[in-house]
Amino acid sequence: MTQKHGRILLVDDDKDLLRLLSIRLTAEGYAVETAENARIALNMLKEFSPELVITDLRMEGFDGSELLDEIQDRWPGLPVLLITAHGTIPDAVSATQRGAIGFLTKPLDKRELMEHVERAMQISAGTVQRDDWRQEVVGSSMAMERTLAQAYRVAPSKVSVLITGPSGAGKEVIARAIHQASGRPGPFTALNAGAIPAELLESELFGHERGAFTGAAKERVGLFQSSEGGTLFLDEIGDMPPLLQVKLLRVLQDGQVRPVGSNQDVSVDVRIISATHRNLEQQIEEGGFREDLYYRLKVVHLTLPALAERREDIPLLVTHFLERLAPDPTVRKVFAPKAMEILVASQWPGNVRQLANVIEQTYALAPGPVIGARLVREALGSSAEVIQPYSDARAEFTRNYLCQLLLISRGNVSAAARLAERNRSDFYKLLARHQVDPGDFKSTA
Repeated sequence: MTQKHGRILLVDDDKDLLRLLSIRLTAEGYAVETAENARIALNMLKEFSPELVITDLRMEGFDGSELLDEIQDRWPGLPVLLITAHGTIPDAVSATQRGAIGFLTKPLDKRELMEHVERAMQISAGTVQRDDWRQEVVGSSMAMERTLAQAYRVAPSKVSVLITGPSGAGKEVIARAIHQASGRPGPFTALNAGAIPAELLESELFGHERGAFTGAAKERVGLFQSSEGGTLFLDEIGDMPPLLQVKLLRVLQDGQVRPVGSNQDVSVDVRIISATHRNLEQQIEEGGFREDLYYRLKVVHLTLPALAERREDIPLLVTHFLERLAPDPTVRKVFAPKAMEILVASQWPGNVRQLANVIEQTYALAPGPVIGARLVREALGSSAEVIQPYSDARAEFTRNYLCQLLLISRGNVSAAARLAERNRSDFYKLLARHQVDPGDFKSTA
């Protein structure tokens, strides 16, 4: 048997068909994994990295059509082949118009199946994402996967990318991943525009000639030239002084830099990725940032989610940081279940950077192999606010809603009940249950 070295994921809620297809494709030399529904398939895609997905169109709940849409959003370029019954051929045709490479009707013809598979493998060659480009990115949440899909899609081009998001969310990590996926031969260089004094930033970026200014004892090559063929990441671009904004705009327009003290331009081939936690549009309105530079930087805009928007990634991040901290990989510390609950439920205003700091602090202070909840609470301080239980959140919503109605009706219970479309008796019971006194709103009025 010839090993074709292709990986295929089969998705079908018909176990017998799933087994039959798996046997056929394995016999042809393909590596095959199976999933009995689309949700299982989505989780397997993160680990298995197939060159082709073959899925039934009609499945209970999350069907093949929805799976196709998710794959196109999160793994662009991954071929999807649909299996359909005769009655759903119009739906399959519609799905091919949305991006499926084709469809097969039941009962499946073996020769036709293999023709579709071989054609899909040719399409997939060189287009399927590999995990090496995103090794530094820890997370598998839908919010993060969508951002990464966009990053991968834009990576091969040379266009400028602007990454926005809160401080500490990991913007430089995403920039590095884009560089890794781009295939650019030059280095990845990072510079925080807000961390260097304005008078030194120009020399840092563009370089200078000997004697260009006091202290310039020798010639210096700037980051644009030293990053030739690679990527220059400019963090906190919103803090860049106006004079340097003009010079940066010229580099983006002409692909040339002029070192300080020189009268000659130097051509450079550098891809610019910038990032900020500031609202650049507001800065433009206030005159603090150039509008023309903004649109040059924002050819593609990626928004990085805050850690609180992807809590399901916290256990993965915790494991990642613990592995980095362990001096001996065979002896590692772990968080107690209650401590992990607190980590997942906390607010994280400092995002991933704050999480890393808390893990380092608690790791250093824990006397034994288990890091307890008390240490985590102490490290978090005022940030240790947990998510409300559903019952508490519902009660708080109802209480606020009742108060709003009474405020509008100036404490008139009959009028408030009519607004809520409830009878007066039920409304009084609600007020009593949630300890809301209509008299308080009459006095307020």
